[in-house]
Amino acid sequence: MHSFHYSKGSLHCENVSLSQLTAEHGTPLYVYSAETFRDRFTKLDTAFEGIDHELAYAVKANSNLSVLRLLAGLGSGFDIVSGGELYRVIKAGGDPAKCTFAGVGKTRAEIEYALKEGIYSINVESEEEAAFISEVAVEMDLTAPIAFRVNPNVDAKTHKYISTGKSENKFGIDFEFIRAAYERASSLPNLQLKGLQMHIGSQLTSVEPFVEAVKKAAPLAAELKSKYGIEFFSIGGGIGIVYEEALASGKEAWWTEQDEATRPLTPERYASAIIPSLQDLGLKILLEPGRFIAGNAGVLLTECLYEKKGSSKTFKIVDSGMHHLIRPALYEGHHEIVPLIEPTGEMESVDVVGPICESGDFFCQNRELPRFSPGEAVALMSAGAYGMVMATTYNSHPLPAEILVDGAEAKLVRKRQTFDDLIEAEEVSI
Repeated sequence: MHSFHYSKGSLHCENVSLSQLTAEHGTPLYVYSAETFRDRFTKLDTAFEGIDHELAYAVKANSNLSVLRLLAGLGSGFDIVSGGELYRVIKAGGDPAKCTFAGVGKTRAEIEYALKEGIYSINVESEEEAAFISEVAVEMDLTAPIAFRVNPNVDAKTHKYISTGKSENKFGIDFEFIRAAYERASSLPNLQLKGLQMHIGSQLTSVEPFVEAVKKAAPLAAELKSKYGIEFFSIGGGIGIVYEEALASGKEAWWTEQDEATRPLTPERYASAIIPSLQDLGLKILLEPGRFIAGNAGVLLTECLYEKKGSSKTFKIVDSGMHHLIRPALYEGHHEIVPLIEPTGEMESVDVVGPICESGDFFCQNRELPRFSPGEAVALMSAGAYGMVMATTYNSHPLPAEILVDGAEAKLVRKRQTFDDLIEAEEVSI
């Protein structure tokens, strides 16, 4: 469960009123719950306590420095996909020796930076990349620890843009070619074959694809350990979260009384299903959760500016949009939209749209929502992952501020951008 709830008629994050935060900091505003971050990390970590494992939080989900500091304090490692993310982890107090570097397009500068900082492993996406890393490592007189990413050709049954484990995806090396890749890499200078990695996709709500992928790749991991002495097997991330939730003071979420098969994929169900295929490998198991830890830990607050009634639709025009939360436009993502003042039950069918000059700039269309009026703020729930990290200044809108709530304390962890910030790096040269 996350830590957003109505208390005395007002939506709260932990013990802090969100209406109070909008009064103090304005909108749009991202608000995160430290309690939810801790809860999700701890539950997943505990579910795997029976085997040697480590959680490597996927920084791409939410890379705010205070979030990274919070997770580093819990003992988290980090899954990074750029030199900039490694820089953030280090600035937040994270340990490079607990970082794995993924991604299909690492530059020379990024590889040099990762090796200089003593990264735990570079996850290699192609044989060409392995040869290039070897070349860079020789020039630096360092040994590069690597793990090839295997593509198990398993259908994650998720959105096509976040499915990564099939042979037509750009990620990893096809399963039938992976042994040859390790064989050839074993003869390259200044490389250490340290592990095997896979990741089949994001926002998976069923355990079956995970089980299929692990059962397929685990024997390969055992073979690579025997032949090359690898020490870890990374099974990736991808555990989905619930985006459609009931918010009511003192009530459980909507899935409580549903059949087991329709409930969200919990850490316990996930672990119990895949640990049997992992426990006898004698390898450290790395997990790379991102959305699972961050998704339900954040909300985006936005104020209704106008209500426009047309012949066929009612539009609620708000002061945030696809430039701050692109998931509805890019992934057809669903976010619950709830008023900051507990609704009375009166509903209306509306489109909630933003100020951006694009027809795709909407948070929902033709959705039954509790009534709210211009001047009132609403919360887009479950916006803690792939929200602010994908935000832009399109149409020259400044980026929102970010707040981290911990109990009754609310800390500003990113200042709202100003107009001066928008043009700080630019120069008039004509």
